[in-house]
Amino acid sequence: MTDEQYEVGVGPWQGDPPDDPRYDPQLLAEGDRRNVVDRYRYWRREAVVADLDLRRHDFHVAIENWQHDMNIGTVVRNANAFLAAEVHIVGRRRWNRRGAMVTDRYQHVRHHESIDDFVAWAGQHDLPLVGIDNLPGSRPLESSTLPRRCVLLFGQEGPGLSDAARAACDQLFSIAQYGSTRSINAGVASGIAMHAWIRAHAGPPPD
Repeated sequence: MTDEQYEVGVGPWQGDPPDDPRYDPQLLAEGDRRNVVDRYRYWRREAVVADLDLRRHDFHVAIENWQHDMNIGTVVRNANAFLAAEVHIVGRRRWNRRGAMVTDRYQHVRHHESIDDFVAWAGQHDLPLVGIDNLPGSRPLESSTLPRRCVLLFGQEGPGLSDAARAACDQLFSIAQYGSTRSINAGVASGIAMHAWIRAHAGPPPD
């Protein structure tokens, strides 16, 4: 599914074009079929990013990428939806962008070669690492409050957080499950955890 197939979008601008540098002349002339909310229709990509940067939240999201995890695109898309400060990809630089549905154009994404590099960066920015994994000793996310400033760290599909990542975490939280499966994928887990942060710390979204 392409970005254009996902959103019907709007046609060319009707009437005199707005005298505003945020608007893209090509989109005004040809229409805007991007997957963006209405307030950003016809805006230049750079203008959208600049506006988002004015109100990004205090949490970051990180995911390990040692085996080309297919969930990373969904994590990036969720981070965009909940307006995370940045997404951090730890391990391999390449990742499958299809699941992001082009939201990576509007979301800051940073790469770290190793867990050590990532932990050093988080320490420099005084950001505690909060691991999300169903591990012994993890506290239930449902009855806990995430820190306002933090990095939510997710492991790969299957193995979960690596040993090095677990050791680096300041806190560990689990997501309650009730069925037969041992785990939910990182894309789903990231959305649940980010929304838990939103419920604790964010106000209502803009109109």
